[in-house]
Amino acid sequence: MNIWQYLALFLSVILGGLLAFYVQRFSRRWLQVILSFSGAYILGITVLHLLPGVFAGEEVDERIGIWLLGGFFIQLLLEQLSGGVEHGHMHAAKGPSARFALAVMAGLCLHAFMEGMPLAGYQQLHALHHSGHSHGHQHLLIGIILHKAPAAFALVTLLLTSGFSRWVTMSCLVVFASMSPLGSAFASLPFWSAEAQHYLLALVIGSFLHISTTILFETDSSHRHRVSHRKLLAILAGLGMALGTLYF
Repeated sequence: MNIWQYLALFLSVILGGLLAFYVQRFSRRWLQVILSFSGAYILGITVLHLLPGVFAGEEVDERIGIWLLGGFFIQLLLEQLSGGVEHGHMHAAKGPSARFALAVMAGLCLHAFMEGMPLAGYQQLHALHHSGHSHGHQHLLIGIILHKAPAAFALVTLLLTSGFSRWVTMSCLVVFASMSPLGSAFASLPFWSAEAQHYLLALVIGSFLHISTTILFETDSSHRHRVSHRKLLAILAGLGMALGTLYF
């Protein structure tokens, strides 16, 4: 990855989190709308680009499916630690508990580190399996940014409402913002083969499938199994943006 891509990953999370310091009355409904947009986009690029890419090439074997399932269920386990902050759940603690903060940070940071890893070789993988198509090679980076920025907003809101100081909250935000760039840097080390990059991407695809479907299948607070007009429009916009990556 280029330096600007590392900066984009880091700064998007910082900006998303900083917004929560100054917009305390931001409606959770609007956060769900934003997450619905990002979830639809992530699902779209997963189906249109990531799955076809990971199942193409000489490196493919039956283990790809195992890694994909592994990513899905690893994300399920990580959400037991994070409490679902990745998709807008903000169940505040009764007080500033270190155990609570460590659990949330462990779930979020492991997920963010894992997501960043396939970015190291994704442009080469995309070019290899989409010869003649130069567009859309940043869609994985954009998908991670669209997912991480609102997650950072939810993290900061959760920590502040749980009674943590602004200094502790800001420190947690910086650590969280560093995870995806660190994951990409780690995967850039020379001992990672093309086969390993395929497996890493399959792992992240499984994670993406879990997160995107969880966001999209969650109904409104009325529990009437209905989707609000705002959320429906956000989903359609996210899918439209994903479809646009096929042409632009």
